[in-house]
Amino acid sequence: MQVTNQLGDQHSVPTEKGKGPNYLLPFILITSLFFLWGMAHNLDSILIPHLKKACQLNNRQSTLIDTAVFLAYFLMAIPAGMIIKKVGYKNSIIIGLLVFATGAFLFVPAANTRAYELFLVALFIIGCGLTILETSANPYAAILGPPESSSKRLNLAASFNGLAAMVAPIVGSVFILSGKSFTPEQMAAMPEAERVAYLAGEAASVKMPYIVLGTILVLVAILFYFMHLPSMKPEHTEVEVKPGFFSVLKHRHLSWAVVAQFFYVGAQVCVTSFFIRMAEKGANMDEITAAYYLGLYGVLFMAGRFIGTFFLKYVKDYVLLSIYAVCCAVLCAVAIYGSGIYVIYALGAIGFFMSIMFPTIFALGLVDLKNNTETGSSWLVMAIVGGAILPYGMGTLIDMNHDDIQLGYSIPLACFLIILYFGMFGHKVKKVA
Repeated sequence: MQVTNQLGDQHSVPTEKGKGPNYLLPFILITSLFFLWGMAHNLDSILIPHLKKACQLNNRQSTLIDTAVFLAYFLMAIPAGMIIKKVGYKNSIIIGLLVFATGAFLFVPAANTRAYELFLVALFIIGCGLTILETSANPYAAILGPPESSSKRLNLAASFNGLAAMVAPIVGSVFILSGKSFTPEQMAAMPEAERVAYLAGEAASVKMPYIVLGTILVLVAILFYFMHLPSMKPEHTEVEVKPGFFSVLKHRHLSWAVVAQFFYVGAQVCVTSFFIRMAEKGANMDEITAAYYLGLYGVLFMAGRFIGTFFLKYVKDYVLLSIYAVCCAVLCAVAIYGSGIYVIYALGAIGFFMSIMFPTIFALGLVDLKNNTETGSSWLVMAIVGGAILPYGMGTLIDMNHDDIQLGYSIPLACFLIILYFGMFGHKVKKVA
């Protein structure tokens, strides 16, 4: 049977005689991946303030956690696309899960040695696994069903990424964060043995959560190995010729989607990476209370995904994206110029309005690419490198301005204005000569 996706591609799907394709179980399995990589990303928001303390880092150094993960997206996006073409979606997903698990298990020796460089290596490997998973799962979810509902399907699957945004901070606050913080002066005054024991204990707390995560990933990989998934490899025709990797950017809407995705991911990572520090500095919270508020941010992010999926039944995806971008920009201004608990409320609300942006930009960027879907998907995944670059810039800006966390949120504010342009104008498909 031939299935035409939202990109105009035809895909071969095995079906039983006399029956249409059944996408429910494959879609459920793919959706589980969105939750798993959501856990990895949202645990990073806990790791940044935690390893800043455990490894005695400044703001800029702590953002290398984001750099390690998202640089992997940039470097692995092309190889990930090649892997998909070589072994198919199912085997690519299994490979991604096992690479992801390898990085998770490396947290054990990193914690034992309290070596920040080894933590970064582990996070880079996790990022490589996530790249393969996302390059496989996003387009696969998009084509598992009618083309007109691709944005809704991606947003529904990504809603479970939002569920992870709620669960991860709770896991982090219970199993990783100790609630014990000391000023540099207090650390300097500690006896050497006490200081070393404190730092070693802080580093060791990350081991159990990542051992459990790695074990789950291996089990899910085994499940995928034994499950039958529909083959969705594109059929090549004589009248459809794939351009090279760079020439696909002649599709103006794809080029703008890559730009928008770069700034969206950068904005999201900036907001979450400094959330706990913003709560500590702006609202005088301790780190565990701040982590619970980060969990509330995750609840709003998840709610935004489900509510946004509902709205997409009645509102054009690019219209909703534009409205949400305006809301995020206004809330960033509140975070910059506000004070006290209202700053944290503004950041939480940003989570709600950011929720639909990644899958919506992804779907809009892949429209009408036909047999160039995999190449376009690789570009959109490469754009995630914004999460490696912009938080580092934000950390640098904060350090240069005497630890002014609020001023740093001017960077995500600018990002949302660029996303607004994409939603209003950049998404429009134009014929390629």
